Amino acid sequence: MAPLHGACPPLRLPLAGESVAAGFPSPADDYIDRGIDLNEALIQHPSSTFFLRVSGDSMIGAGIHDGDLLVVDRSLEARPGQIVVAVLDGAFTLKRLVRHNNRLRLEAANSAYPPLELHQCGDVQIWGVAIHVIHPLGRHG
Repeated sequence: MAPLHGACPPLRLPLAGESVAAGFPSPADDYIDRGIDLNEALIQHPSSTFFLRVSGDSMIGAGIHDGDLLVVDRSLEARPGQIVVAVLDGAFTLKRLVRHNNRLRLEAANSAYPPLELHQCGDVQIWGVAIHVIHPLGRHG
């Protein structure tokens, strides 16, 4: 995995001047307002941001599915409530960091997976904080 670098030229894609209503319809604009660079919109710290491909279904309840693309920022301090990439005994895992009974643990968003009590795990490192997930619509029926 290589970090994202500022060496790539900006790629500005068209951005409609209005937001899209997810409730009642709103009148559509007949023009495109300005461009948007997804790197600028999604990534605050390019030198410490990575893309990871998700494997497995432990986070489906959080809207993260097998095969999704995850944007992970290693410069952020992990806080309870955030979804993090952790390294447990040399293996990556994606879970929500939770404070439970004054101790930290990692919880899946799928009841088929038990919580991982960090004080009971061997070598644990919080590798980064998940900041975005990207997946195609309709793929997860």
